[in-house]
Amino acid sequence: MFKPFLAQIAELGSRQTGDYTWLEERADRGQRQIGAAFSQISYYEQLILAVDYWFRHCDFDQNGLAVWNSSDHSGMENQISRAGGLDAFRYEGVDVNCYLYRELKALQNIALHLHKKEDAVRFGQRADLLADKINTLLWDETEGMYFDRDEYTGRRVKVKAVSAFTPLWAGIASERRAARLVKEHLLNPEEFWTPFPVAGYAQTEPDYAQGDIRDWGCNWRGTTWIPMNYMIMHGLMDYGYTQEAQTLAKKTFELVGMKNEVTREFYQGESGEGLGLKRFWGWSALAYMMPFECALAYDPSRLDDRQIEALGTRLFQIQFPEVKDAPVINTQLTLE
Repeated sequence: MFKPFLAQIAELGSRQTGDYTWLEERADRGQRQIGAAFSQISYYEQLILAVDYWFRHCDFDQNGLAVWNSSDHSGMENQISRAGGLDAFRYEGVDVNCYLYRELKALQNIALHLHKKEDAVRFGQRADLLADKINTLLWDETEGMYFDRDEYTGRRVKVKAVSAFTPLWAGIASERRAARLVKEHLLNPEEFWTPFPVAGYAQTEPDYAQGDIRDWGCNWRGTTWIPMNYMIMHGLMDYGYTQEAQTLAKKTFELVGMKNEVTREFYQGESGEGLGLKRFWGWSALAYMMPFECALAYDPSRLDDRQIEALGTRLFQIQFPEVKDAPVINTQLTLE
């Protein structure tokens, strides 16, 4: 169980094809000695169980906010000072709860398309409640920023991390709070706006570090990660910071597509040097589409019924060949 994005992926895929009915299929996927009941469960029901897991098993004080297992669990491997070491199960992350908010909104959309109106109402209400919890318990008015919260002490963890900007992408910050996030922190050259933004940690953090330090997985204590830039760019657009979004898109494209010879896993935010895997054809490829999505005011990750655009074909006349008679990969597990 890493970052919760299953419902969002299912919603995006369904929107591409216009077909949501596959989510109700109940094909027998094989009994894996974990109970016959799970062999006939639909994908839709599995998505609900996946979201419920976080609130049943990762919310120990039952205040409505889930915790990360650790910084490694969050994917921001060495941000231990905000999310804890392995099996800490202690810190209510701004990011995980924003992702869960989006999961609930995705489930709401899916339920509407499957004509499950009562489910849609329930998911919408749960999403609203979660947004309220994030804004009530994780916002710090003095700092003008969202912080993670320590379940043991009830105090906010005053570590300025790039995860604080996920409420912009989720669309749950008020206009006033968004302005403070952007003007006081994101665009602050002494915090997150490095020469090649956005920094994983603010430069004011005592453990801020650039480079590929590899002390705990990859380095998230200062380096630039393209998926975060992508989310932040769309958050800026949604809140009306069009020029700032364009600047971030341009800087990100130049960093990935021009500053470096090949696409890399993450980047040194002060020099622009590519770090990590070489070549890397994962999330960093988002940089190539950011200027176009920004110019078109188009966000494929937006949770609404807007049509998915085939930008590669539309803008560059790229033709993607159909794959016929693709081999079937047997993924059934057998537990001895």
